[in-house]
Amino acid sequence: MDLFSIIILLAIFAETSAVAIKTFTGKNGRSGRNPRRKVFVDTSILMDGRILSVAKAGFLGDEVLIPRSVVRELQLLADGSDSEKRARARYGLDVINELERVELADVKIYQDSTQRSKVDERLIELAKDNNGIIMTNDFNLVKVAATEHVDAITINDLAQGLRSEYLPGDKLNVKIISVGSNPKQGVAYLPDGTMVVIDDAERFAGKNLYVDIVFERYLQTAAGRMMFAKLAPREQKQGKQRKPKQPRGRNVNKSQKHREK
Repeated sequence: MDLFSIIILLAIFAETSAVAIKTFTGKNGRSGRNPRRKVFVDTSILMDGRILSVAKAGFLGDEVLIPRSVVRELQLLADGSDSEKRARARYGLDVINELERVELADVKIYQDSTQRSKVDERLIELAKDNNGIIMTNDFNLVKVAATEHVDAITINDLAQGLRSEYLPGDKLNVKIISVGSNPKQGVAYLPDGTMVVIDDAERFAGKNLYVDIVFERYLQTAAGRMMFAKLAPREQKQGKQRKPKQPRGRNVNKSQKHREK
């Protein structure tokens, strides 16, 4: 093989290697095909505060950017005359300080202009210019962003998706699987595996019977969710011991006549 052929083969190998590396690392040099999104946060999210719990739980995998214009707006509200807005704005500033300390989240202050336009307009501009999205709880901002073809996500949508399918007062027909840890309690399970503790349902345990229950409350812990319920009024009535019926007067007379014979 002559020198010219070797040079051609080396050039082809270098080109294919460069394409493979670019495909694997992505345009920004990070591994994988989909680099992290740039998420621009508005004042409503910071004053809401729930983003802090989401960040501490490790669910903020994107690059979260708090524009300087948003910080400036919080500062103006914190110095304002409205006591309610002042308290919420000061809480929002505290949330920023806490977010920057969360090790599981990549949160940064984004240096943008604080004078050019209104904050909502500025957020849409930033999302457009940086191919990012907006995180807000402002319903109107979500609508405006949609008209500008900018994606927006909300903590309210996340909370709605995570809320319990059954709320206090809702009814459901369940099968009592076992007895509870406390006297007279029965235990059932929802289709998603959530355990339901039902008062006064011990007598139905293991009988392959379905009973109507009414949810009273639920408890969320680090180990999962547990719900508490009581028997529906119809089931409570069926479970009570009924007194034996007294024979009517006519039957009593017949029995007395039979004994006399």
